[in-house]
Amino acid sequence: MVTHSNAATGNHTAADATSATMVFGMRLVLAVSALLTLYIAPADLDFSNDLGTVIFLAYVIHSAVLYLAARLHRNPFWHGKTVYWLDLGWYALMLYFSGGNISFFLPFFFFVILTASFQWGFEEGARISLAAAVLLTATALSVNPHTNPSHLLLRITFVLVLGYMIAYWGETGIVQRRRLNLLRHVSRMFNPRFGVAQTLTSLLQETRNFYQASTCILLMRDDDNAQWLLRSVSAQHAGRAATVSRLSEAAAGPLLAFPAGHKVVYNQPLHARLPWSGEARARRPESRWEAIDEAPCAQLADLFDACSFISAPLPLRRGTGRIFVVSATRRFSRSDASFLAQVVGQAFPVIENIALLDSMASDAAFRERQKIARDLHDTTIQPYIGLRHALTAMRHGAAADNPLCDDLDKLIAMSGEVIGDMRNFARNVRKNSSNGEPELMTALRRQARQIREFYGLDIELRIVGEVDISDRLAAEVFQIVNEGMSNIRKHTRARVGAVTLATVNNCLQIDIDNEHPDSAPGEFLPGSIAERAAALGGGVGITHPDGGTRVRVSIPL
Repeated sequence: MVTHSNAATGNHTAADATSATMVFGMRLVLAVSALLTLYIAPADLDFSNDLGTVIFLAYVIHSAVLYLAARLHRNPFWHGKTVYWLDLGWYALMLYFSGGNISFFLPFFFFVILTASFQWGFEEGARISLAAAVLLTATALSVNPHTNPSHLLLRITFVLVLGYMIAYWGETGIVQRRRLNLLRHVSRMFNPRFGVAQTLTSLLQETRNFYQASTCILLMRDDDNAQWLLRSVSAQHAGRAATVSRLSEAAAGPLLAFPAGHKVVYNQPLHARLPWSGEARARRPESRWEAIDEAPCAQLADLFDACSFISAPLPLRRGTGRIFVVSATRRFSRSDASFLAQVVGQAFPVIENIALLDSMASDAAFRERQKIARDLHDTTIQPYIGLRHALTAMRHGAAADNPLCDDLDKLIAMSGEVIGDMRNFARNVRKNSSNGEPELMTALRRQARQIREFYGLDIELRIVGEVDISDRLAAEVFQIVNEGMSNIRKHTRARVGAVTLATVNNCLQIDIDNEHPDSAPGEFLPGSIAERAAALGGGVGITHPDGGTRVRVSIPL
């Protein structure tokens, strides 16, 4: 079974292969129809060159090879930009051997413009359109240097105008698909087990990646009396946890220099002599974009060390805040700012629900800790206190030369130490305070120690780098690792194993390794672990490094 990320990659590859098959099939239809036209109406084409026939036949073979490669191997490897630039060359040759600008095959150029535009967007579509116009001009003048300029200019204009429109619509289609994918991903990535902090970090990273921005910044606070909390993710620290800091009202002031509830877009002028090329506008709901003072925006862009940014208010039921997407290279549009508001509008109601669940779970855990502390005092500490009193009474009643006096003194001291330790433990449980390593590793080490003592299986526990997860996710990880260690004990004869926890590419990666004293096992899938990983949005993969077995669990964070 592949991991979640691998599965997503596989689906994307399958979609590319299907698209390539369709495009290559249409290319083959055009090539065959062009070749048949030579024999159906050669007089209408003014076509009598044998070399031209070879060109048309070669293009049919070229198209057939591409189609069969995509059809049989389901591999979109050849579905790249080079293929479409080659098509331009083929079509230029076809025009050259069939009359130049009066050729019937002029519309073939739009096949290239259309497919390139809807595959890669406006820039590639515009390049293809411009190249098609240049090739049309060169071909027409090569065939007939005295061609009618008005007819040639009309055809060139037609190619450029229609090509621009197709490229624009292609870019719009690509942007809309990417936006839908982001909204769908945002709606699926929230899991209460991950906690609010990890959810906010994931949202900022996904938003920054979508806009190809330098930094994504989130500024928020719960009430008027609290400090502002600033989270940021940047391209320089991609894959790491968000940077979190607290700001006073004065420090957060420059980030709040806009009217409340307004979306904002700012682009620096392209040059100091071109002030009109800049933009600083804001828009409140159900209104139009309005110009705002550029000075605060310019100061904020200088603070961000960027040339442009967009910002939107957070739709919080309790509290207030803003999100900023900052770029040092690209310029943003008003639609970018409007879509940012849509993203946070969809995300933050869910995040607030997660925060509510966190609060409820924390309250429940606090009450449970209070109950456990009382139970420890009533059912465990009190009997030990009674035992110590009894031992003390026995010691006082014993004669000075009684040989059991030393043993009684030792038992009294031991019971006193146990009572002290249990009281400290009860206080820590009540306050939820702990010192040293994370509670997850403490629990796992305790479990590994028991397995080693009872079953002779030595399992090494390792944490690579910084692994920061919420308590609820830690509970799920404990169950997964515990199940993995139990599987090694039950289903193998291994005496040595290892469990490694690491954060890789925004995923919590759990590797459960064991040796093979006899022979490598057949293919298998740990069902319980796979079900738990799937419930967390992850997956499980099985490999056999160095003759052993590795169960790798990947959970997206």
